[in-house]
Amino acid sequence: MSENQKAFVVAAIVCVTCSLLLTAASSGLKDYQIQNMTIDRHKNLLKSVGLIDSEKTYTPEDIESLYQTNIRALWIDSAGRLVPESERGAQDLPVYLFVQNDAIAAYIVPIDTTGLWGKINGYLAIKNDGSTIMGFTVYSHSETPGLGGEIERKWFQKNFEGKRIVNKEGKFVSVGIARGTVQDRIQPEQRIHFVDGISGATLTGKFLSAGLKNVLREYEPVSIKFRQHDISRVPGVGK
Repeated sequence: MSENQKAFVVAAIVCVTCSLLLTAASSGLKDYQIQNMTIDRHKNLLKSVGLIDSEKTYTPEDIESLYQTNIRALWIDSAGRLVPESERGAQDLPVYLFVQNDAIAAYIVPIDTTGLWGKINGYLAIKNDGSTIMGFTVYSHSETPGLGGEIERKWFQKNFEGKRIVNKEGKFVSVGIARGTVQDRIQPEQRIHFVDGISGATLTGKFLSAGLKNVLREYEPVSIKFRQHDISRVPGVGK
């Protein structure tokens, strides 16, 4: 075997070995990455109902324990009825219930919408009155740091607490982001439906407002059920 052939064989062996190692590493990390993404989503679900403080540190075990104790994942059909995953239909939507003593304290809807630069994913929690927002969180976005990226900050998300998605007549109006401060930009009777905007990020606020309205409109059938007190307990749990 010539020296050139030997060099070629050695190079081929090195390439194959490196490829196998990279494949093994990628496969090994994939499960770990999926687990981390799941924990992050669960953490944000818990944040949306105030069970986790964003300024404190929690272990994955803490998060999973809180999630399993307090959150129930179900689906809703077009009529707003809660259904278990085993009975879900093609058009059904996922919903998460915040449960205390077998009673539903709030329901959480996933936010999956378009921002200025990409997808915005998070959760919006609504109290069991079907009208009042309990909390809002974002776990994934592509907005500009320091501008639209402020949607992930506690100060912005906390503004949603106590806002209402229906007007005085009980009609759905959603919740929106003002172009500036609510105090300066929104009429007094409408302020309960808006949160302060982010300076320099008007378009992010515009996109997020539209996305929230679209999502909440989809979930309006279950919101109506809660407003009419037709839902109070998890199906199959308690009396």
